[in-house]
Amino acid sequence: MFGHRNRNRRSALLASAALVGGALLMTACQDTDGSVDSGAAQSSSPSADAGSPSASASEDAASDAPTDAPTSGASDEPTASPSAGNSSGSNGSKVGQVCGANDLSWSTRSESQAGGYILVMAKAKSGITCVLPAALPTVAFGSDGTEAGPVEQAVGKQITLSKGTVAYAGVNPKTTNTDGGKELDSIIVAVGNEDPNPVSLKVGTITVDKPVVTNWHTAPKDAVPFN
Repeated sequence: MFGHRNRNRRSALLASAALVGGALLMTACQDTDGSVDSGAAQSSSPSADAGSPSASASEDAASDAPTDAPTSGASDEPTASPSAGNSSGSNGSKVGQVCGANDLSWSTRSESQAGGYILVMAKAKSGITCVLPAALPTVAFGSDGTEAGPVEQAVGKQITLSKGTVAYAGVNPKTTNTDGGKELDSIIVAVGNEDPNPVSLKVGTITVDKPVVTNWHTAPKDAVPFN
């Protein structure tokens, strides 16, 4: 009877010891695991002061990049294209363009042939080379803008004016045999109807009635306005 009770008590004590030992063992394991995990976390995580490799590489690349990168497009391209029809030379002279009245130096002379007429002379100003078109010069008279009609049946050839070249046109201010007409002392001349800068030329006192004009010519004898 007593032996049976002693065996039961020994078994209970052994079981209690096993439970206590297991609890202590589990506590030790938890402490050990916690310290190991904490150390691993600390060793695997870089400090805040140490930058990550990718960030350092990006900063190094940015510091090595040139500060003045070229803008898109070539920098030596011209900023502006030349305007259409403009073939000015390096000194600003007009080359190959149609002459305007303000590109020319003008003069007149009274002639006695063909009943009397006015010889108009034009030459290019210094540094200018331009073209008189194969068209009748525009010659007008008075405030009403009476224009001279053509003497010749066809237009002449175009004339390139440069240094030393002179163009001639003959103007007959009165082609009628009557006593009528306007008394004037100047004529208006332009290179075509679209010329924005016509010039006024003094010619002395003339009577104007149904005036006519020749084409441009390179010789004065070809500019006599025969009817």
